[in-house]
Amino acid sequence: MTAAPASPPRPTGVRRLLPATRAQRILTVATFANSFGGGMFTTASVLYFTRVVGLPAGRVAVGLFGGAMAGLIAGVLVGRLADQWGAKRVHIGVMLGGGVAISCFTLIGSFWSFFAVSLVAGAVIPADEASKAPLIRGVAEGNPTLFIGYLRSVTNLALAFGSVAAGFAIQIDSRPAYLALVVCRALAYVGCGLILLRLRLPATAPDPAEEKERGWAALRDRTYLSATLVNAVLSLNYAASGFLLPLWIVGHTSAPRWMVSAVLVLNMAFVVLLQVPVSRGVHDARTAGRRMAWAGAAFAGGLMLMAFAAGTSPWTASALLLTGMGVFAFGELWYAAASYEYCFGLAPARLQGQYAGVFGLGSGAVEAVAPAVMSLLPLGMGLPGWVALSAVLLFAGLGSGPLVTWAGGRR
Repeated sequence: MTAAPASPPRPTGVRRLLPATRAQRILTVATFANSFGGGMFTTASVLYFTRVVGLPAGRVAVGLFGGAMAGLIAGVLVGRLADQWGAKRVHIGVMLGGGVAISCFTLIGSFWSFFAVSLVAGAVIPADEASKAPLIRGVAEGNPTLFIGYLRSVTNLALAFGSVAAGFAIQIDSRPAYLALVVCRALAYVGCGLILLRLRLPATAPDPAEEKERGWAALRDRTYLSATLVNAVLSLNYAASGFLLPLWIVGHTSAPRWMVSAVLVLNMAFVVLLQVPVSRGVHDARTAGRRMAWAGAAFAGGLMLMAFAAGTSPWTASALLLTGMGVFAFGELWYAAASYEYCFGLAPARLQGQYAGVFGLGSGAVEAVAPAVMSLLPLGMGLPGWVALSAVLLFAGLGSGPLVTWAGGRR
């Protein structure tokens, strides 16, 4: 009787926390390096522009808005280039270009020089995401949703470390300290590109059906456009946690100011620890639609709990804010997993860059107007505004699955 072959030993220790393949590990390390630099720059960039360069906060906002608008165009165009010229080559080019663009912030001295550099630098992040999508699909071994959930956990961990590093420069509060952060951000882009030189993508056989696609196929795909629309509306959740909540806690509740950091750390901990397990159950458009519905309900419930923190005692406000963020964080986890499945699962493999660029176009447009929406509704109208925002997210989540299914039937 022949003995059954022994199964390979399961990895132990630190190796259990790493991706299975060499290509996935290389992409993970590159992502960590890039995100660490992003955490440093994002935390302190506004202070650099206002305290060192001397720009008014309003003009900084105008420059950043211009960069966001440039990014809407760049993401779509670069995604298509990644499909045509090779995702690895284009993505490395984007990283090196990002290093050059960010380093130019050390040379600015006026609003117009800041605005010009912002247009280029603002285009890098959408171009990064669109050109990276085919790389993720190429190394994910058939399950990009699960792998990108892992990358999202790594990204949040790196952003946290980067924010801590930026805190030292903010405490020093000097021109050399802020300039060092800008240079480190530029080096993180370059380092990410150099790490990706070691990446080897698996060869894939051409798909005759996909080879026939010409032009902007993503813009003719009703199923994908419906998923893009739903994802764009629900992406308001990022502005709710990053823009709305700090202003609400400080200006409208009696909770201590440090509660701003507490709720954001809680949110980040949920993502780092739970994004991978939550992503495991999402494997097609049907399960993605169900998770979007759960996300919409969790967003609505979490927001209403945080809204009721106004007018209460410090202890009650703190409890409502932490509980609300816990509910809201589960919505963010479900939303992210479903969003990844829509982005990758509904896109043809050889057109992933183009499709990812179009997918990011919707959320990028919403991101540009989200601060105005938050200022008009919850911050401007109080409780009725919170109810309106919660209703929008709830119904967008509940309508996600039926809308995508209907659009697929109409295609």
